[in-house]
Amino acid sequence: MRFTVTPPGQRTADGQQPNATTAPRRRASWSPDAGGGRAADARRAVRTFLAEAVTAHGAAVSALAEIDAQVVADELLANAFRHAPGDCGMDLELSPDGTELTIGVWDTSPQPPRVQPPGPTRVGGHGLRLVEACSREVTVVPTGRGKRVVARLGLS
Repeated sequence: MRFTVTPPGQRTADGQQPNATTAPRRRASWSPDAGGGRAADARRAVRTFLAEAVTAHGAAVSALAEIDAQVVADELLANAFRHAPGDCGMDLELSPDGTELTIGVWDTSPQPPRVQPPGPTRVGGHGLRLVEACSREVTVVPTGRGKRVVARLGLS
């Protein structure tokens, strides 16, 4: 995993341009090529990123928020591995004030994820409900090569 800090006014690796009035944001990117090919590796990447955020920025990360972040990363990447052909990856971003984590998972499928109806006898298909329950907001952004699912989580 690589950690990068984006100065205000410069474009990030994913082409976004932070607001010039905000403080630099702590970012990390993870992909199967860089960190392994399992969702467990993504959970480890989230733990490492949050530990760095606490050390470098004094962010206050509750134990529950860390677990929620790992669940979100695991579920979103498991869906990308299962349902999208080709490459996928994850970007992590800490808000300038250290109170919010953004997890963005990109893949090559243009199909947005769908929340499955509740089914007490169905095995699987509950992951997006977990993502929504753990997150303040979940959005899907179409990209030229597929989509990006973005979840925002509070850290305290």
